[in-house]
Amino acid sequence: MDPLASEVAQDDAERREEDTAEKLVHALREALEADDHESVRALTSDVRAPDLAEAVELLPQDDRVKLIQVLGEDFDYEVFSELDETVRDDLSEELPNDFLAKAVTELDSDDAAYLLENLEESDRQEIFEQIPYEERAALERNFEYEEETAGRIMQSDFVAVAPFWSVGRVIDYMRETEELPDTFSEIFVVDPSFRVLGAVQLSRLLRTKRDVSMSDIMNPDRHLVLATEDQEEVAQQFRKYDLMSAPVVDENERLVGVVTVDDVVDVIQDEAEEDMLALAGVGDETLADSIYWTVRSRAPWLVVNLATAVLASLVIQMFDATIAQMVALAVLMPIVASMGGNAATQTMTVTVRALAMHKLSRLNAPKIITRETMVGLANGLILSGITAAVAYFWFGSGPLAGVIAVAMIVNLLVAAVAGILIPIAIDWFDLDPAPSSGVFVTTVTDVIGFFAFLGLASLWLL
Repeated sequence: MDPLASEVAQDDAERREEDTAEKLVHALREALEADDHESVRALTSDVRAPDLAEAVELLPQDDRVKLIQVLGEDFDYEVFSELDETVRDDLSEELPNDFLAKAVTELDSDDAAYLLENLEESDRQEIFEQIPYEERAALERNFEYEEETAGRIMQSDFVAVAPFWSVGRVIDYMRETEELPDTFSEIFVVDPSFRVLGAVQLSRLLRTKRDVSMSDIMNPDRHLVLATEDQEEVAQQFRKYDLMSAPVVDENERLVGVVTVDDVVDVIQDEAEEDMLALAGVGDETLADSIYWTVRSRAPWLVVNLATAVLASLVIQMFDATIAQMVALAVLMPIVASMGGNAATQTMTVTVRALAMHKLSRLNAPKIITRETMVGLANGLILSGITAAVAYFWFGSGPLAGVIAVAMIVNLLVAAVAGILIPIAIDWFDLDPAPSSGVFVTTVTDVIGFFAFLGLASLWLL
């Protein structure tokens, strides 16, 4: 199919999905307002969990709770795992604990942990008391680990067998045991201390004769994930080694859970969104957040930006006499600063992403720094010629065109160097370069740009 036609078809499909969601939300609001419970159940009976989650997010807060209460036992608890974090947290606070206890028993341990993680400790304990011991133990194991670690996103349900078990015994065990996970793709082989010896894919198990032992068909080359490891590091390992799942072990290398690729996909998306928002000076916010939390997230970096803007203004004030004698300088100043800021943002974005993906290290840093420096110099030469021509035809001054050309080269060169060195320096101190790099890089390009342009003008033109 033609790429353009494919893109158009995809856009049409997305618009149809949006229209369907809007129609569903509108119908649900009317049915809830009329207390027509039968219509509510009919409208949601064939809706899949991700689509119902989207509808729940579009409903007002009161209607969200009412919808779930009306559906009662018919509510698909998988919806909780598809909801935006803010919406899910709001619902977990509004819904009764006995309902949440029922939801916890139906969800995977990692999704159940997400549902309960921001509740008050007293509410969480009340819910724990209402669920079976095995599921409570699995959940408590998740909560032993910090947020955004492998232990928090792992599923505590898995299948583990001894190496001397035969294939036939394993198959019979899976058929007769009710406490196994609903879905799984591999079986872990462990020793008496529950240390992982290897794993067997279900496809290989089913193609092997019943009398063959698990030790003969297991893959001993398993990539183990430490439960305390950061979830972003886990996602990088999945990407690097093309993993579909990975056993999670504690500090004693005992098997405690499993991370699957569907969990990692969510992590990758969340981390990418977090980096993107941080680069814009926006915290971990969503469209469902309140005005208070949104302002609280954005205001601090705006205050920092205000301080850096004042610093740039002080540089301009140093040359107020120069500007007063030649008004054209005030007209051209924003061009120098803007181009430097844009060039720095390009370099900074690439650098921050490379650091996040672990593509930039001490080994290749000198090469990348040199490359970005040369790119900055080349862009400076190209844009300086264009800007000089514009300035000459605009104001008819050759010296002014020369000044802005040199200033443009200087600023774009500095922008490239700052755009890569500042994120690297911040990362060197084990800090996140995404939220803070932009402020420092913008300050450098503004200050250097104004200083170079106005300083050269005061030396050559006046």
